[in-house]
Amino acid sequence: MGMAVFTDPLIDVTGLSRTELSMAYLLGTIGSSLFLTKAGQWYDRYGGRVMIPIASLCLGVMVTFISSVDYLTGLLGGGAFVLMLLGYFGVRFFGQGVLTSCSRNVLISWFAKRRGLISGLRSLFVSFGFSIAPLLLASLIALYDWRGALWFLAIMVSIYGAIALVFIRDNPASIGVTADGGDLANTHDRVFEVTSKTLREAKRDPIFWIYSASLGFQGLIGTALTFHVVSIFNEAGRNSEEAFGYFLPAAIFSVSANLIASWLVDRYSLKPFLLTKLTLMTIGCCGLLNLNEPWGFWLLAVGWGCSGGLWSVISNLVHIRFFGPLNLGAISGLSTSLTVFASAIGPAAFSLSLDVFGSYSEAIKISIGIVTCLLITAVITPQNEPSPRFES
Repeated sequence: MGMAVFTDPLIDVTGLSRTELSMAYLLGTIGSSLFLTKAGQWYDRYGGRVMIPIASLCLGVMVTFISSVDYLTGLLGGGAFVLMLLGYFGVRFFGQGVLTSCSRNVLISWFAKRRGLISGLRSLFVSFGFSIAPLLLASLIALYDWRGALWFLAIMVSIYGAIALVFIRDNPASIGVTADGGDLANTHDRVFEVTSKTLREAKRDPIFWIYSASLGFQGLIGTALTFHVVSIFNEAGRNSEEAFGYFLPAAIFSVSANLIASWLVDRYSLKPFLLTKLTLMTIGCCGLLNLNEPWGFWLLAVGWGCSGGLWSVISNLVHIRFFGPLNLGAISGLSTSLTVFASAIGPAAFSLSLDVFGSYSEAIKISIGIVTCLLITAVITPQNEPSPRFES
């Protein structure tokens, strides 16, 4: 979401075409996805207190690297494509890959009875941040130019890494309590989690693939939309102001859906939330296909905004609910790698649609077909969701 706003400035300073930049994003992001399962295993071994500060510092370095790509191209006499590929690799691996997964996994280990609500409160910030980031960063670029905006981001994530090092603890047992703050020595405060599965067992379970595909395809379309937002809106006869203005109502709908789902999710299984999310994705894509109409704009904002709010709730809970906490890093790491892989394809696929067919509509129609297939599969697949037990 953060890098997408810099697409047009980066095209201008690097001399790359929109398709070339999309391909650099695709290859860099695919490359990063190949290492995320291993990063999840590092989390299982070293914990979030080590991984989060390291990832934050490295993310700051990579953002700074991207801010210097035009200077480096001049010094090297070319190679802008390779430099952007490396930059995208770094921000996707350390940012939306390692940092996102580790922060989510650390938090849910501290809560059990109201895990859904707590995850939802976290997702409130994530959903709103994802939705509003393009608008805020566009304003930052207007104030400080694209390079100054990137420097600002690099400083902020580095500061966050220092704060995380001071305050984060990996799990409740490290300070002598159980999940939800119970007494570790009191047997009445025990939490009996669902039986943990290994990464190999999770990969054999169709539930893992249904949820991973649904989460990943939302990443594909959402990243494509944000990456090409100005161009997509221009094709529909709308200007760049309207393009960035879309993110505010989308953020409001995302936060609203997130709050409602977080309040309900501790009482119900995840299946109805998944079906609702896929239905909203279909509605949002239909709005995107009819963006030239006023109602199309609002279908996009409602459908894609609300589905984004549900995406956060589901992605926080699905792995620990179905597969337990013991190998959470590795299992969620693989799922995240699939989402990152899918998000890499999105911008390039939409860009190729524009190049080959002269319009984004063909890519959108294919997206509607795939989401519909995912919805049908999710409906007919049994989901026997285990639940943790508590003693008090």
